[in-house]
Order: sequence, then structure tokens, then C-alpha cells
Amino acid sequence: MGKLKIAVYPGSYDPITNGHVDIILRGLELFDKVIVAALKNPSKTHLFSLEERIEMMEKTFDKCEKIEIDFFEGLLVDYLEKKKTFTVVRGLRAISDFEVEFQMALMNRSLKDKIETIFLVPSINYSFLSSKLVKEIYKFGGEIKSMVPDIVDEKLKAKYSQKQ
Repeated sequence: MGKLKIAVYPGSYDPITNGHVDIILRGLELFDKVIVAALKNPSKTHLFSLEERIEMMEKTFDKCEKIEIDFFEGLLVDYLEKKKTFTVVRGLRAISDFEVEFQMALMNRSLKDKIETIFLVPSINYSFLSSKLVKEIYKFGGEIKSMVPDIVDEKLKAKYSQKQ
């Protein structure tokens, strides 16, 4: 039996969107397993706690054994080492994403030369989508149901009803 091909898809996932889901599912076409790893970054302000973000991701992928939901803090290269994989999946929506992602890929490789970053372009339906935009649209009364998994829509409703 050959070696299991595993990739890590890191991000903040605050919250997970259908754009993320698209990249994850297409990652499964290339890899045997995708680890979706939420970054625990205490210096960044999130709408959802780490626990809430993980819960939403787990509910989104509860029927898929090839997807592992996890979190990490610190350097991605250290997390990759711990998981015994050196492949990172990242999504690119626009040229501006490419500049940032390319810089991070080179930095990761400079820290550990085994690391490979695979860039996937989202489906056209999600090329404009970001967690930040979803939160803004929702906050101002816009409809986001087509942009996020059902659990995220429910959690946003609950979160914003608490704030009022």
C-alpha cells in the first residue's frame, strides 16, 4: 500500500464559507485526506471563538471521513511537522491573494525546504467570497444563505441577535 497523501488547508475560518468548502472538496480530488486547520491567534480579533469555528467546520463535514478538522497555534511549519505532512493547500481568488500567498509559501519553504504549497482557484461562483465580506453583508441585512454552509447562517443569526 502506498503512502497516504495528506494536505493541510490552514486559515482563520471566521466563519467558513462555501468558497472554503469548494477548495476543500477539490483538494480531496488531489489528496487522500485534507486537514482543515484553524489558526488560533490570540492577537487577532475574531467574531467566532476557536471552539465555535471548529464546531461549524465539524458540522459542515460531519459525513466526510477524509476531512480532519483541527487547529494550531504558532508556525504552520511546526504544525506540518507534527502532522507528518509537508503539503499546504491555499485558495487564490485574485491577484492580491497571489502576492500574499506566494510570499507565505516562500517563507514556509525557507523555514523548511520540504514544504510544497498547492494553489487552487475557486469556482467562479466563489471567486469574490471572503469571511470578512460574509460578516459585513450579514451585519447590514444582506442574504448570505448561498455563500455559507447552513450551520454558519444559523450561528450568524444567533451571534448578531445576542449583540442587539
